[in-house]
This record gives sequence, structure tokens and C-alpha cells, in this order.
Amino acid sequence: MKLYSDLIDWYSVIDPPEDHAAEGEVFTAAYDRVVKPRAETLLELGSGAGHNAMHMKRRFRCTLTDINDRMLASSRQLNPECEHVPGDMRSLRLGRTFDAVLAHDGIVYMLTRAELRQAIETAYVHLRPGGAAIFAPDGVRDDFADATELLECDRGSRAMRGVQWTWDPDPSDETVQTDYAFVLRDGLQTRTVHDVHVSGLFPRAAWLEILESVGFRTELIERPLDDQGRTDLIFLAIK
Repeated sequence: MKLYSDLIDWYSVIDPPEDHAAEGEVFTAAYDRVVKPRAETLLELGSGAGHNAMHMKRRFRCTLTDINDRMLASSRQLNPECEHVPGDMRSLRLGRTFDAVLAHDGIVYMLTRAELRQAIETAYVHLRPGGAAIFAPDGVRDDFADATELLECDRGSRAMRGVQWTWDPDPSDETVQTDYAFVLRDGLQTRTVHDVHVSGLFPRAAWLEILESVGFRTELIERPLDDQGRTDLIFLAIK
């Protein structure tokens, strides 16, 4: 996936860190509501370039993990005060527990229910009793519809215009495809990039069944999707 390899230098233009602020407030409020005593430590699985942590570190001591070393390097530059650990959310074992765990959209790259269970088990074993995990996939099968989103950002001498098109080549399985088309301008030079991502898309009932079988007590919470007031439901899981 070029977004996490060839385009890492463009990542903050394609996915501006400031766009994660509203979500960070929702996540923090959810942890504050259910975790007693007050949560102080946070483990993020699939932390990417650290754009969530840029906001969450104001409230939590963050440990950030990702399978992609280059994304972790970008996060270290943005969040030097946070601990960074390379690791796969399906198999990571740090041998310690945290008050809170966050698995943001990186969890959509779990392509089977078995992989999803592995990631959820990783969150569970890293939580202290009474801690909580938030799982924030891009969507669930129940609510899915083909969607197209226009992308736009200007940052210094760089600018991006793009299209994100999520569609379902085979409605009988549990994956979907997202095609990205980017026009990237650096000064007076432009280029175009096409990138294809395949992600898991599971029914809400499957999520709840796996979370319960691992040992979580789960509720659904709303999170903001955009500046137009759209929201969706994500999973708040309490150990």
C-alpha cells in the first residue's frame, strides 16, 4: 500500500493530524466515563504516524505500536515524548498492562474473523481489570454502502487533491476495496498516484460476539466523521 510506503512523506498532507482532534475528545471522554480509577496510561495498536497520539498525549502517557517501521519513525518525530514499540497487533505481547487501549482504523486491515479475534485478544491481555478498549473501524457490514469522498489539503509548498472511493467487489465476502487517486503538487511539480487498499468489513453482531467471547463487556458509542455532523458507532469494550 503506497500510502504507508512511497507516500509516507506525504502522509500529513493526505491525513492531516488536526483532523483527529474531535475523535480524540470523544475517545478521552469515553475512557474518563468508564475507567475507574482515572486512566493514565494508553496503548495504541496500529498507531501509524501518530496523528491520534498528537491529541491523546495531552491526557495520557502513550505507548504507540505499529507494524510499519517507517510510520513509527514519522510518529517519533511528531511525538518524541511517547514510547514507540514495533509490533503486529495480532501478536504483540509487551508483558504489562495499561488503563486504556485504542485500536483506530488500522484494525480494518484484519481481513478475517480469526485475525480480528487476535487483535481483540491483544487489547484484552494488555488491559488491567476495569480498563477499557476502543475499537474504531471505518465501518461495519450492516451500514455499508459504496461511498466516494473528495480529499483536499494545502500545507506549505505542498498540496493534495484526491478521491477516496470505497466499494465492494464481492458482497458475499467480508472485505471491501478502497481506491485512492491523488494529485500531489510540490512547488511547481505535480504527479498522480493510484493506491488500492483491501480491508475487513464484518457485521456488528460478529464484532460483539468476538468481544464478548474474549471477555469484554461492550457498548456502542458515537464518534464524529466529518465537519458536516455525520457520526457512526464504534465499540467501547470494558475488561
